[in-house]
Amino acid sequence: MLHHIVVVGGGAAGLELATGLGDKLGKRNRASITLIERSRTHLWKPLLHEVAAGSMNVDNHALDYLAQAHWHHFRYRYGEMIGLDRSKREVCLAPTYDDEGNEITPARSFRYDTLVMAVGSTSNDFGTPGVKEFAIPLDTLRQAERFNKRLVNACIRAHAQPEPVRSGQLHVAIIGAGATGTELAAQLHRTTRQIAAFGLDRIDPEKDFRITLIEGAERILPALPERISKATAKLLTDLGVDLRTGAKVTEVRRDGVSLADGGFIPAELVVWAAGVKGPEFLRELDGLEVTRNNQLIVTPTLQTTRDPDIFAMGDCASCPREGHKAPVPPRAQAAHQQASHLLKQLRRRLEGKPLQPFVYRDFGSLVSLGEYSTVGNLMGKLVGGNMMIEGYFARIMYMSLYKMHLMALHGSARVALETLSRSLTHRTEPSVKLH
Repeated sequence: MLHHIVVVGGGAAGLELATGLGDKLGKRNRASITLIERSRTHLWKPLLHEVAAGSMNVDNHALDYLAQAHWHHFRYRYGEMIGLDRSKREVCLAPTYDDEGNEITPARSFRYDTLVMAVGSTSNDFGTPGVKEFAIPLDTLRQAERFNKRLVNACIRAHAQPEPVRSGQLHVAIIGAGATGTELAAQLHRTTRQIAAFGLDRIDPEKDFRITLIEGAERILPALPERISKATAKLLTDLGVDLRTGAKVTEVRRDGVSLADGGFIPAELVVWAAGVKGPEFLRELDGLEVTRNNQLIVTPTLQTTRDPDIFAMGDCASCPREGHKAPVPPRAQAAHQQASHLLKQLRRRLEGKPLQPFVYRDFGSLVSLGEYSTVGNLMGKLVGGNMMIEGYFARIMYMSLYKMHLMALHGSARVALETLSRSLTHRTEPSVKLH
């Protein structure tokens, strides 16, 4: 009887795993592979800040799930997981609707023999008043595009109004100075000036635009080495970005952000990039064990603690890390490593062989500040421990992370051809999206 493997979540880890399983098992009819995902297209999540800033053309980078499934011998099923029946081994999906309210797919269930949860994470607002109403997170492509549209509309509105730009009108407050918030701040500095240069001459970029980066910890990029934090802070300060560290946000309002010390930061646009947690539905998955932040607790083999037939990986999983108190960090390199590991282990599982534990290898951290610079550190035997890098070389290493993801999806030959094609067409496109 054919073994049914269901992967829920088509982010970096889930799509890489489904693609690999389709090529290795689905193509040879050794297993049936199904990917369940609530979106139609895939975009590497670390690129969402570029979409939000308008410095990336989504059409050149988004991947259609249906096409990928056809090319790589797995099935794509559109829908959002809302529940699980472990006794029946079924994944439960909610009905889906179009923008006019018409039903696309009914509520339905899919049977599995092996289930892999790879649903990623969402922003954690910690119950802060006003976040849901007035702040935009950057968890999905739709949210990033929504922010970009609001940014462009704000610029056109300010240019067309008869009165001068008022205080706070073109100000952006970014709450959370992790990688996403920090990279967005640098990208916005560049794109807002380019938007003004494209004929919106009643806007003075140096006077009217203001970007404030707010962080509750004592330094930006608190999860990364202090050297990277200091180098990044200097670059952002030189660009004129207002850094507020040690600042606790108590409320997000329509016109700005209130702080615990009584201060107020006026802003027309607010981005929430502080904290991550697993999606809420993970807390009620038929008794599976979760952390306080809704992450599924897994063993070193990436199996959930209460059901060996259910695996979890990526940001939605809390995986122990040998020699460390903290679990494997929620990074793109961890998701890539776990997908590669599970690809091998699920094949061993079908062959009746024992599973091997996942071992996370930290190859360092990189933060891209767009065309201004890239900073980071490399770790491992290749560089003899820990080496600080910056500038063009760091930018190449940052881009290579994305290329590794693409090669897992398409193979090296196709990635090389697409890279050449994009380098040629890039010269004929505007450097910032205006629609």
